[in-house]
Amino acid sequence: MSELEKIEPTIFKINTASGSGTGFYIQDQNLVVTNYHVVSGYKKVALELQNKDTLSADVMVINPLIDIALLKPEKVLTGLPNVTFKKHDSLKNRDKVSVLGFPFGMPFTVTEGIISATKQLLNGQAYIQTDAAVNPGNSGGPVVNMNGEIIGVTTSKFTQADNMGFALPIDHVIEELEAYKLNPNIAYSVKCPSCNFSLSEPMENCPNCGSVLKKELFNEQPKTEMAVFVEEVFSELKIDPVIARRGVDFWEFHRGSALVRYFVYRNSFLFATSPLAKLPKTNLQEVYKYILSNPVSPFYLGISQGIIYISYRAHLADLQSSKRSTIQKNLASLAIKADELDNFLVETYGCEWHEDSKKE
Repeated sequence: MSELEKIEPTIFKINTASGSGTGFYIQDQNLVVTNYHVVSGYKKVALELQNKDTLSADVMVINPLIDIALLKPEKVLTGLPNVTFKKHDSLKNRDKVSVLGFPFGMPFTVTEGIISATKQLLNGQAYIQTDAAVNPGNSGGPVVNMNGEIIGVTTSKFTQADNMGFALPIDHVIEELEAYKLNPNIAYSVKCPSCNFSLSEPMENCPNCGSVLKKELFNEQPKTEMAVFVEEVFSELKIDPVIARRGVDFWEFHRGSALVRYFVYRNSFLFATSPLAKLPKTNLQEVYKYILSNPVSPFYLGISQGIIYISYRAHLADLQSSKRSTIQKNLASLAIKADELDNFLVETYGCEWHEDSKKE
């Protein structure tokens, strides 16, 4: 196993109701490092590990000036390797590097390239420039050299230029981690975007430099009406809604072995669906008979590209009607039924497990 492969388990996808990004885990401090803009507007986010486990994390420190945030997972994660850093002054142009993360929210990827410039000034801040592919979703993830040492945090890409990505040198992260170690927070704190002074409570002006502080630095984004409606369902399922958020009006979670998704479709319907299993190689006639018998009303079974799905939909207009509570009950029931059906299809008809199934 290469040094690069060893650190891959420490890299997590970070999910919020606004979208996703990437972060990496510092085991000795039980902290995750990511970009501020990945978690902006949230004080609690979801961490998706590479084994598909999901847990919540509190946002402990945000530093808008350098676009860095520190998150504390709800529990210490054991058995993961310790990451190592390499500071900026030892880097050279044309050094080989890799960008690790979850571009566009897709599964974990590694892209390779070289350092194009060790010190590229943008808006008064020096960044590492690389030609390794960087896309939305990579934000907050590590840029790593061939020895598996983290040299920077992916921060941005020019949208009108190819082969041009940027990373904040790891030196800034080291400073944030050392400051946190000396004075660990017990709650959310904000670094002043002008002078970097640490603020532990909402203020209109920084007491150190007097700069006006935007309210959104301290306040969380309000939930949409749809989020309020759907997240009431999670209390019945005994699931923290934070860990299910995957974007605007989109939720994804495992109920037992089944992956379940709730989402709004074309601004007209609220869908609930779960990919249960792959069609078997034989005995197809019996499977089709079962599916066509519609045994799961008010839900529906269907097949798409060789995958058996269970689905349910409700018109958005019905969410504010007398059907509201029934729809919420059905959303919860679909998740429970999906967890039963995937096992049934595998055991009864010889179906194959779907790739997104979470088997024990």
